[in-house]
Amino acid sequence: MDGTGTGARTARVAVGAAYAAQGFGYATVVTALPAFKERQGIDDTAVSLVVLLVCVAAAAGSVVAEHLATRRGSRTALLAGLAAQVVALPVVAGSTPAVPFVAGFALYGLGLGTVDAAAGVQGVLVQRRYGRPVMSGFFACYTAAAVLGALAMSALVGAVGVPGAASALVVAAAVLAGAVLLGRSRLVPVDLALAAGPTAPAGEVPAASAPPRRSLPTRGIWVLGVVVLAAFVADSAVSTWSTVYLHDVLLASAAAAPLGYAAYQAAVLVTRLAGDRLVARLGRAALVVTGAAAGTAGLLLVALVPAVGVAVAGFAVVGVAVGVLVPLAFSAAGDLDPARTDEVVARVNLFTYAGAVLGAVAVGLLADGPGLALGFLLPAVLVAPVAGTARSFARGGDAVARVGAH
Repeated sequence: MDGTGTGARTARVAVGAAYAAQGFGYATVVTALPAFKERQGIDDTAVSLVVLLVCVAAAAGSVVAEHLATRRGSRTALLAGLAAQVVALPVVAGSTPAVPFVAGFALYGLGLGTVDAAAGVQGVLVQRRYGRPVMSGFFACYTAAAVLGALAMSALVGAVGVPGAASALVVAAAVLAGAVLLGRSRLVPVDLALAAGPTAPAGEVPAASAPPRRSLPTRGIWVLGVVVLAAFVADSAVSTWSTVYLHDVLLASAAAAPLGYAAYQAAVLVTRLAGDRLVARLGRAALVVTGAAAGTAGLLLVALVPAVGVAVAGFAVVGVAVGVLVPLAFSAAGDLDPARTDEVVARVNLFTYAGAVLGAVAVGLLADGPGLALGFLLPAVLVAPVAGTARSFARGGDAVARVGAH
């Protein structure tokens, strides 16, 4: 049984909308890169540098989110991050000169990281108010919206080329603006009030009731951060290199080559739609072990069995792992120090971008050496030890999950 009310339900809708807007916007940005490469007259190296700029700016955004959240609340940080993206995307869409084009991506990355961290805090607080797992549902909103964003880009670019890509970014800006309008009055208003427990009146916590400040749980942040890093190395490796591997190494047809990525995203989505129920039934620790085993097995299949069908299946199994591990890590981060959820989640979120860069760059470098197939062993080596962190996930979180299941 949970203690939810109208406020918790509307906050859940608003947080879900923020995750969805973030996913829709990110998908349009990454799928617009080929069109903007043509418009700007730049090569693959320049595109890689733009992606790196976005990752670095996003890491800075996560730090900004921590500072904003600790002073003004994660709602303020989340709305600021969404607003930054609303401004940035039309700049990218309409700018041919290099300086505003690159500046637009930098602002977008800053907003991206701010939203990633602040939305994680909001999700943890909503989950705490519910008293049962709901975090996977937020990530499912992100993934489903990302699929829609990619489809929207496909339709618009297929119809009118480069102008269609620019139009898709403007549509994404409108979606993000809608999340801002929805969230202004519906997001969790005061972080510390909900951190104190579901019975605390929202927005009214006497100063004397605030717990004393103490050192952040550094060890726990590193443990969960490494899990996030491993998951995002796998995610980035599959997202960046699966189609190239199937087409160039396994000689799949142009029609079949994207199926690896499609299978991966489909598995991520299905896993996240079922994730909250699985946590309530099995507990976090069991799912972490299962996710680590699945990710390792899937990556080994891809690396060691050179067959198109097996590789597509392997990418799907990796999707199950990433779909499980990322929401679990952020959910567990919220339990490390409930009074300082904003700081803890923001710091764990930093590992996201390190993983994204490592997965894209390191696997690509290995492709130039021992080969792309063996490059997929790198994420496998990082994902396998995640099973050993299961005890860290079990502390406190599984008890909440079991209560929510009844």
